[in-house]
Amino acid sequence: MLEKPMLNFLDFTYAEALQKLSELGMAKFSAKQIFDWVYRKGNYSPGEWSNLSSKNRELFQKNFTLSLPQVLWHGLSKDGTRKFLLKLDDTQTIESVVIAAKNRLTLCISSQVGCAIGCTFCHTGTQGLKRHLNTSEVTGQYLTVSKWLRENVGEDCRLTNIVYMGQGEPLHNYENVRKATEIFLEPQGLGLGQRRITLSTSGLVPQIKKLTDFPPVNIAISLHSAKNDVRSELMPINKTYDLERLFEAIKTIPLKAHRRITYEYLLIKDLNDTPEDVEALSELLTQKESKINLIPFNEYPGSEYKRPTDEKIYWFMEQMSDKGFTCTVRHSKGDDILAACGQLKTQYEKLNLWNSSTSSI
Repeated sequence: MLEKPMLNFLDFTYAEALQKLSELGMAKFSAKQIFDWVYRKGNYSPGEWSNLSSKNRELFQKNFTLSLPQVLWHGLSKDGTRKFLLKLDDTQTIESVVIAAKNRLTLCISSQVGCAIGCTFCHTGTQGLKRHLNTSEVTGQYLTVSKWLRENVGEDCRLTNIVYMGQGEPLHNYENVRKATEIFLEPQGLGLGQRRITLSTSGLVPQIKKLTDFPPVNIAISLHSAKNDVRSELMPINKTYDLERLFEAIKTIPLKAHRRITYEYLLIKDLNDTPEDVEALSELLTQKESKINLIPFNEYPGSEYKRPTDEKIYWFMEQMSDKGFTCTVRHSKGDDILAACGQLKTQYEKLNLWNSSTSSI
């Protein structure tokens, strides 16, 4: 008889864990104890969970695993950005990025191996979609990187924020990303605040309409042009879900008081940085519910697009600000290690680093 496959405990929300552990005969408080060891204390060795009975520790080890992604490579940018190449259980690889800012340490999380959206400005898009990440592989990025930072940078080096802006389209992997977000927010677990998590989407209209069922985190829309023809060139998804359909769906997003949607606008030289683009963008968005985040294009090997000059970038920002919009420029970080927006591709996977004695740091 085949043995029952082990379940990865990191795939379960707190409510699901309560149910699973109850089925094994454990008391309800066991879930709280285990979540505390795993998510708050970062201890993944059940044999060391001193406040669980030996019987419960044995039950857990018999039924569950705590498999985490492995760090194959770590790169440190001159600006302090860190990029991690992570290996999953099936040897597929993904990248996660840690971005340092004043009073904040943000983890940029991937949701898929590759991406099916095919944005022409994005390095990840050249991979195509290989598969969705499991819930445990989404939460596992946070746990693995947190552990690495504690052990290699300092015990006080703690992640404070999460952005779903790594490889993949988060809403294409809706259910697993939703569950992972619940785990990130879980008071018995990591207990992150809603304002500390940002979900970014390229504009999957059917999934945007499902956000009424998603935890109320910050929402960012990858817009990049207010003209359908230009946006379709940059983002093939616009051919199916054009600006009219996209903004009808955006109206259904439940916004808490004083919350706004962030519109990410990648500035590309001579393509979407003209006075006509300023006018189109100001007509499309409303000042009250919109925040514009300008992202100067980050060039990568083989890219056909170019970055505008700094003068053009700040001219665009001033034009939108003069029209009453909250408009900021996202300064590129980690571009020297291909860790900036649009540059992720797990380019080291072809080196088969996990077969090298120098692969893991």
